Amino acid sequence: MKIVIAGAGEIGLDLAKVLTAEKHDVTIIERDDDAKKLARELNVRLVEGNATSSSKLREAGVATADIMIAVTSDDGVNMIASMAAKKMGCPKVIGRIREMELSGGDCPLEASDLGMDVKIHPEEEAANEIVMLLKRTVASDIVEIADGSLQVIGIRLPADAPVIGQTIRWFDEHHPEIDFNVIALNRKGNTLMAKGDHKLLKDDQLFALARKDDIPKLIETTGRKETNIDDVLIAGGSGVGEMIIHKITSDPELSKRDWNIKLLEPNEDRANELANRFPNVRVLFGEPTNPDILAIEGIGDMDAFLAVTDDEESNIISCLMAKHLGVSKTVALISKKEYIPISQTIGLDAAVNTKLAASNEIHRHIRGGNVKSITSLHGITADVIEMEVSPGSKVDGKAIKKVSFPGGAVVGAIWSGEASDAEIVTGNSIMKAGDRVMLFAQASYLDRLTDLFQG
Repeated sequence: MKIVIAGAGEIGLDLAKVLTAEKHDVTIIERDDDAKKLARELNVRLVEGNATSSSKLREAGVATADIMIAVTSDDGVNMIASMAAKKMGCPKVIGRIREMELSGGDCPLEASDLGMDVKIHPEEEAANEIVMLLKRTVASDIVEIADGSLQVIGIRLPADAPVIGQTIRWFDEHHPEIDFNVIALNRKGNTLMAKGDHKLLKDDQLFALARKDDIPKLIETTGRKETNIDDVLIAGGSGVGEMIIHKITSDPELSKRDWNIKLLEPNEDRANELANRFPNVRVLFGEPTNPDILAIEGIGDMDAFLAVTDDEESNIISCLMAKHLGVSKTVALISKKEYIPISQTIGLDAAVNTKLAASNEIHRHIRGGNVKSITSLHGITADVIEMEVSPGSKVDGKAIKKVSFPGGAVVGAIWSGEASDAEIVTGNSIMKAGDRVMLFAQASYLDRLTDLFQG
């Protein structure tokens, strides 16, 4: 496909890397000199200038493009570029909007009013991930797949976990009452695609696929215990922090709890604004990295500490301080993907990346051919890849155990009708034409995987 990306920031560059690896024809529009240098390092065509310029959009080939993706850091630029692209005839336009008043449910403008077929909000996607982590207190990662009927969960194994020293095969065979597959391990920052003879070690971060209803039982087998989170301190009243409060108080499951929410905001005017907006939240003015403030507010008695300021270094430091002071669950908002692999090795319970959340959302709308979706996971260099089996392909009619998947890719689930009917596979599961297959693999093997599934 021919794809034009407006904006060579972290989201735009991340998308460009993946899309060029998938052999798409990618053009980037960018005016910032530093971003342009990064764009030139990729195998993409670069148009230098502002994405609001009709001449630059024409030069980029928007009129003949299959998809236009506007992901600059400026909402105004994204809206103008999207409207212009749609007027020029681009059939699919995806735009990023950061301002809550332009993206929330109260906004009178639909995506189509802005020239967009799909409107994405990275901060809201990050808030959604954090709220899911509040529902599963021991989880370092949670991704819902197959219309939410299945979940991928990341769990760090404690020293006293019953599975320590046992193989993945043993783990599977000794728990037939649970429908699950171990898919990968994060061991000291390295990703290991799951094999039956892999032994589970202390501090391994185990990633498993299970039915949503089986997740609590799976957690029990690892020696971890779920507890309700009711007392939360949120550091940062940015868009993400504000959205977390909205989602906690409106979620059908979470809103039933007796919440004690504190919000720590370093900007005094913003703190006063939020105090008026959320009368049931104790809003505090101060720096999240100030240990005196954390101690005075009884941080050690809180169930969770969520650091979601715009300063990721501050988020990491304040989470480490909160952990030291006794908080059981810490979550940091991180913008650099490079920080994710080390985040949990230094003591964080979970890290959420706004750029990754945005990229995942965009990828769900730009798939073509046999690849139906790609979702990246925090903490490991493996993606959740949904493929369709073509008639006459190399996997059509084959049992999973009879196929040699590249790079140790792991098949997790198969469905032929509705995604909600997905079945977690065994080695004897047969892949048939028209089936959707959920795999876990490293992105560098996507071409070879596609070759297996194409007719």
